[in-house]
Amino acid sequence: MSWALELAERALEAAPPGDALVQVTAERSLTMRFAASRPTQSTDVDDVTVLVAIAREGRVGSATTNLTDADALAECGRAAAAAAEAAARSGGPGEFPGFPEGGEVRARSGFDEETAELDPAAGGRALEEAFAGCAERGAEAHGTWSAGDSITAVASRAGVHASDRLTDVFMKVTAFGPGGRSGFAEGTARALAGVDPRALAERAAAKATADGEPLSLPPGEYPVVLEADAVGELLAWLGALAHNGLAYAEGRSALCDRLGDRVTAARINVSDSPRYARTLPRAFDAEGVPKRPMPLIQDGVAHRVVHDTRSAALCGERSTGHALTPGGDAFGPVPANLVLIGGGAADEAELAQPIERGVYVTRLWYTNPVREKETLLTGVTRDGTFLIEDGRVTRPIDDMRMTDSILGVLDRCEDLGANTRLTSEGEFYGRRFAYGVVCPPLRSTMRFTG
Repeated sequence: MSWALELAERALEAAPPGDALVQVTAERSLTMRFAASRPTQSTDVDDVTVLVAIAREGRVGSATTNLTDADALAECGRAAAAAAEAAARSGGPGEFPGFPEGGEVRARSGFDEETAELDPAAGGRALEEAFAGCAERGAEAHGTWSAGDSITAVASRAGVHASDRLTDVFMKVTAFGPGGRSGFAEGTARALAGVDPRALAERAAAKATADGEPLSLPPGEYPVVLEADAVGELLAWLGALAHNGLAYAEGRSALCDRLGDRVTAARINVSDSPRYARTLPRAFDAEGVPKRPMPLIQDGVAHRVVHDTRSAALCGERSTGHALTPGGDAFGPVPANLVLIGGGAADEAELAQPIERGVYVTRLWYTNPVREKETLLTGVTRDGTFLIEDGRVTRPIDDMRMTDSILGVLDRCEDLGANTRLTSEGEFYGRRFAYGVVCPPLRSTMRFTG
């Protein structure tokens, strides 16, 4: 990691005078995709990106380069300064208070040596195990396996010197049975040993080949058991919409004027916990601010929203270490280490026992907010939707569209599973930034509109 911090320091030295911050991100990763139980594509990424951010009159300009020689770093700094000055001229003085002061930040223990080797044979073995697990049930395996080794370093003229290294592994398996029905399972971990490809394939294939013809249910509100992947999707949106400090500052958050109030069932305890054992730990954010555990909802009561430097200034507070980009992302800060504490039910089967007639949901797909301030979300169940009758999961049902408030689903939560796991979509657009939600399955009610 020392080389990345040294590169950040060189870029900072080459930058124009004034308030400046440099972020260096390095990614080495392997990704293997497969369909119909055959490999279809593999990619090997080895990338270093230098981002220089300059603050001028409350505005931030940034520029990036993949070149690391002195001339390229100096040119990148000049481009960032020109962008900041242009923004100040056209829009007037802004509200960014300047990059935060800081010191040295130590890395979290999120690195695994074996995973960092990025051996293609490990990916090949994972695919073989997934194919075999699906074949045993007469299903085909489709999906992705990916492993990454990421380094981040931040240096600023305000005194920040920080570097961190993280490995991550992700695998998702969508199994298709002979009748065309699908089942889904995924695994995310810091290390290769944390993902079991055979077990994922067997779980997915069991759903794809379940007995019975699918039944169509009419729209309405139903008792539901949500697997952890569906719960993780809801919580990720809750963090982005409600606990987002910029949304809070602009009056768009469901928690505006509600901090200190009960917003969910008392059994709901959500935190942003970068040191939690099962999460993907990060020591600091994109501005070099150290990350610390934060209670967000405790015993159903809303406690906090997360901030980067920009949103914190708008609220008269300090950054909580949640900047996605130096100077603040346009979307705002988002908690990336969400943890929902489990409950008393042994598993999904026990959660289903009190339900006379309801819906079992593996995951939610293509979710989008309808009314952000209400946390009203719509999406479709997918890859394993089943009928619950007299306390048992009995037969497949056609996928259904849900349209409901996230806070409403959590407020109606009746119980949670005892065991939590790290869930993730594992999709990377641009540089690799692996994150997920640690959560259990739960029982609640949900409104289906189609």
